[in-house]
Amino acid sequence: MTSSVALCTYNGEKFLRNQINSILDQTLMVDEIVICDDGSTDKTIEILEEYKKQFPNIFRIYINEQNLRSVKNFEKAISLCTNDIIFLCDQDDVWVKEKVENYILFFKKNLQITVVCSNGYGIDGQENILNIITIWDIIAEQKKKNPKLDYFEIINFIGNFATGASMALRKSFVLECLPFPELKDFHHDEWIALVAAHKNSFEFFPQKFFYYRQHEGQQVGGVFFKNTLKKKKQLLKYFSINDHTNKSFGNYKHILKRLSLSYKKNKILIESSDLYRSFFEETLTKIEVLFNIYKSRIKAKYPVRYFFLNILDTIKNKRQLH
Repeated sequence: MTSSVALCTYNGEKFLRNQINSILDQTLMVDEIVICDDGSTDKTIEILEEYKKQFPNIFRIYINEQNLRSVKNFEKAISLCTNDIIFLCDQDDVWVKEKVENYILFFKKNLQITVVCSNGYGIDGQENILNIITIWDIIAEQKKKNPKLDYFEIINFIGNFATGASMALRKSFVLECLPFPELKDFHHDEWIALVAAHKNSFEFFPQKFFYYRQHEGQQVGGVFFKNTLKKKKQLLKYFSINDHTNKSFGNYKHILKRLSLSYKKNKILIESSDLYRSFFEETLTKIEVLFNIYKSRIKAKYPVRYFFLNILDTIKNKRQLH
């Protein structure tokens, strides 16, 4: 089973070498690294050319004539990969040495799975491991209790945890998820995970196979939280979409907000994807049912606070289905 890495770069000179070195230092070597640079003006291209001279049979470098930005740049990089398994890769993270070996072994053993993501460590700019809770830790904890998590409901109705930096997919799946929709605050990794989860072909590794860097200048973040028992309990409640018991007023507010945003997102996706139009239409109905369940729960448990929240939400057009 052959492997490709789809690596997108843009002014990544500061951390790029560490990422590439971690890919080259895998216990199972990758067969090609496809790099699409989005118009870097620092030393990124120079660094890439150095690696290409050392490993001419592995590195393929493409420099975009126009800035495509992250979503379309990854679409290009993925489409240029030629091997069985495609690993998505950011320019500023680091891979655990056994990542490729474990992913490939899993794909070999689970032929029905087309997309895999994993848990990961949080690190700072100096690669110190952070004492934090990650969004992936929460999913891993849930998976312990329920090995058959409904990944689609979590990703679509609550929030995306399928980080592109940890993602690998089968080449055979590419035509099922391209082209990527271009929507505000909607990224390629969420789209890939949604489509795969819809087809029951998505899986999540509780093990930590990469180091996700938190630093100034990154395009996407919001996956790290304070490492406290209180925050962990809050997050577990927040990501337990079908657990209606013992939720705080804040839990309900956040879930109603996420469901309303998901409703709007799915309405746009209906217009953006002819292939999955009927599927997203069905999803809207599911969101409406869940939204009304949670709204009745918060109203019954916190009637006074709900009364004032409902007035404010109506005025501000928040937590509404339109």
